[in-house]
Amino acid sequence: MKKIIIIAVIILALLVVGLIAINVEPQENEEAVKVGVVLNGYKDDKSWSQSHYDGLQKTAEKLGLNITYKEYVTTDNVAAEIQQFVEDGCKIIVANSAIYGEMIEVAAKKYPEVYFYHATGVGEGKNLTSYFGRMYQMRYLTGIAAGLQTKTNEIGYVAAFPIPEVNRGLNAFTLGVKSVNPDAKVYVRWINSWNSDDVTAKVTEELLGDRNIDVLAMHTDSVEPLRIANEKNVMSIGYNIDNSSLYPDTYLTAAVWDWEKYYTPHIQKCLQGKFEGVNCWESSDTGIISIAPLSDKVHSDIEKKIQQELERLNSGTFDVFYGPIYDNAGNLRIAQGESMTDNAMLNEFDWYVEGVVIDEE
Repeated sequence: MKKIIIIAVIILALLVVGLIAINVEPQENEEAVKVGVVLNGYKDDKSWSQSHYDGLQKTAEKLGLNITYKEYVTTDNVAAEIQQFVEDGCKIIVANSAIYGEMIEVAAKKYPEVYFYHATGVGEGKNLTSYFGRMYQMRYLTGIAAGLQTKTNEIGYVAAFPIPEVNRGLNAFTLGVKSVNPDAKVYVRWINSWNSDDVTAKVTEELLGDRNIDVLAMHTDSVEPLRIANEKNVMSIGYNIDNSSLYPDTYLTAAVWDWEKYYTPHIQKCLQGKFEGVNCWESSDTGIISIAPLSDKVHSDIEKKIQQELERLNSGTFDVFYGPIYDNAGNLRIAQGESMTDNAMLNEFDWYVEGVVIDEE
């Protein structure tokens, strides 16, 4: 009798396991959800667009998505690309640049059955969400690395445009520099382009030629500053993704994105019918932003200092733009005990902190 009971229990257990397996395994004829992605650069640009491509590829693997990419999409043809995605059956559309802002909001209203994800955008709605990361926090940490690494106290910074996003990063980087090296200055030149390799190379060459710069940072989607710094044996700090393998002799670290940490949980919610149409600005504790591993060229005392500051940022008890902070004309901008609001950081940053030198030709 005991044997019969044991056999019955085993059979029952096997049946339960079989039912569970049937329920969790996808049906063979079930089609993967189609996702269309609009990139303002190339998916292998070693920069901003590749950071999204790499993240989305990981998300696609985890969630079983069928992703189609359109590269180097301009504002003139983005509407047509979105329409084609919709006609092809895409249920989710991702756009990775603020330049598409108006067109994305129009498309979200035109195609209410499609869900839109807009990186660096500001729109929100029942089928539209926008998102960005507080990358200025990582720039602050890379500034600490630059401030402790420099021997000449002249640090270069090649930047796209003098807009709030770029100014915010530049100022945070400089505050990081000054927190460990009050004598250092950060010399900035503008490219007035996000990804023009020719212009970026020209500006970088001129900046390094005119100054005794021994550490160069960047806020541009072109990686020309890294290449030129490597040629001139100038230490460099990258952006968007970790390019240390390309320049092992001169690369220090980078402020980088890990977009999979955003895309996977948020797209998963969408697939579960729990889409969140909000505008969010993610902090360091989410893992969406981080600092790349420090190279062996970095002085030994830098890693400990950066880790201490990262822990402060993650704790929520400290942020970069806490006063007192003076601008580069000597004016008190943020008083002791005060901090900048998100609105001021996002939309009103038109000044530079002490230590920034706008290095015009």
